[in-house]
Amino acid sequence: MGVLFLVAIGYVLYKVIKKTKERRRRKKFFKRNGGLLLKQQEEADPSLVDKTIHFTSRDLEKATDNFNENRILGRGGHGTVYKGMLVDGRIVAVKKSKIVDESQLEQFINEVVVLSQINHRNVVKLLGCCLETAVPLLVSEYIPNGTLYDRLHNEAAHEFSISLDMRLQIATEVAGALAYLHSSTSIPIYHRDIKSSNILLDDKCRAKISDFGSSRFVSIDQTHLTTLVKGTFGYLDPEYFQSSQFTEKSDVYSFGVVLVELLTGEKPISLTRFGENKNLATHFMLAMEEGRAMSIFDAVVIKEGTKDELLIVANLAMRCLNMNGKYRPTMKEVAIELETIRRSHVRSTIQTNITPVVYGEELSILAYGKSSSSLLSFNDSIDP
Repeated sequence: MGVLFLVAIGYVLYKVIKKTKERRRRKKFFKRNGGLLLKQQEEADPSLVDKTIHFTSRDLEKATDNFNENRILGRGGHGTVYKGMLVDGRIVAVKKSKIVDESQLEQFINEVVVLSQINHRNVVKLLGCCLETAVPLLVSEYIPNGTLYDRLHNEAAHEFSISLDMRLQIATEVAGALAYLHSSTSIPIYHRDIKSSNILLDDKCRAKISDFGSSRFVSIDQTHLTTLVKGTFGYLDPEYFQSSQFTEKSDVYSFGVVLVELLTGEKPISLTRFGENKNLATHFMLAMEEGRAMSIFDAVVIKEGTKDELLIVANLAMRCLNMNGKYRPTMKEVAIELETIRRSHVRSTIQTNITPVVYGEELSILAYGKSSSSLLSFNDSIDP
């Protein structure tokens, strides 16, 4: 009986010590992963407290089958994203950060704070986070159809070509979401890393903006942020690169590059083009200046759109890519114009289906740039 009693006491002590060590370990990770910084943010803004769920490490290990490699959805510069299922049956995406870099903690907590305050159908919804693991974890809604970049540029996705109407819809939705961030939230938000790989597509191919790690709040009386230059080559606003001053028009420039991707199907930086044409924005602007824009448009776009409506979109893209940010439109203006263009395209498509019109010969000529004299230059003004 004495031996059994000692064994029982030893077992209980072992469990208590193990739990104590585990609790201390979780507290250590919580502090290291920016938990105190998040608490400070919540104390400064009490409305944040109920907006972000704090998941336990056990919850997320169970959801992702201990972060099984078969659950990986993608890998990025900041970490790996896993597909998981919570106990209530919800399918989620769990973003597991790379080895903790204390210099990046503010960026990570910033993403949590920014996303927890955004409620828009075209922005990925943050469900919560976990800071008590070796590396921090973000839990967000699962978006099933991957990224816009993959749908446009990966060969495996070419069999599922994106129609012109779908491209206009995606562009309109992204523009609307950015307009919301810039002017409809209580404090304006600049995304600072708009690119096709940060635009996800759901089961109905609706666009969802993701990855707010570089985003920043801006007080209403501020016109710009002065920061270290961050962004993705090919999408980076040249004005921001030179001045280190990021404005809402810098997001407009990046969106302009995405709009050109949708029109041309080309990557932002190409290894098949040479010289300054490697950069898609430069390649597109040169084509517009020389009156041969139609020759670089994607075949699907040329087949499904009229010359006039495609050039209206192209001119809008040129305005977004203006080297002087002052002359770029706001995202709200862009969203309104794109919505008008899309509605017009839908109406013309319906009319075409009722009364067939042959565009084949004209479009084939335009595709090879043999009728450049009729094209509008980027300086021409077009009313949508």
